[in-house]
Amino acid sequence: MKLGKILKLCIFVFIMAPIVNAEESRTYFNPRSNADGNVPPFSGAVLVGDTLYLSGTIGFKDGKVPEDPVEEARIVMNNIKRSVEAANMTMDDIVVMQVFCSDVERYYQSFNEAYRTFFKKEFPARAFLGSGALIGNGRFEVQGIAIKR
Repeated sequence: MKLGKILKLCIFVFIMAPIVNAEESRTYFNPRSNADGNVPPFSGAVLVGDTLYLSGTIGFKDGKVPEDPVEEARIVMNNIKRSVEAANMTMDDIVVMQVFCSDVERYYQSFNEAYRTFFKKEFPARAFLGSGALIGNGRFEVQGIAIKR
């Protein structure tokens, strides 16, 4: 394996698979399991200690993507906010976010217009990634990690 591939793999493991103390209790928000049948195979968020791991969320309104990309971004961020608040945290507890976007050049500014309104303190670290097609023709999917201040 070439050094570049090894480095990319190490970075992926470091960012996407943080080590969690196996003895800490976990609280699941919008939990799902194989027993739930025909639902997407993930839980909405998982709280371990003071750290909340947020699953990716898309901004559907009545099961569809809104016409306006700013409205879609607000819905996505409100979904994140609900998960964070369910864990007794605020948006300012978010330390890192990843935004997946179906067309970065076209929708970057629209997303930022809504995104800026959700934080009172410093913005979290963030990646804004071009993703290609998203589920349900969404423009944005957002995931993140929050740590209680």
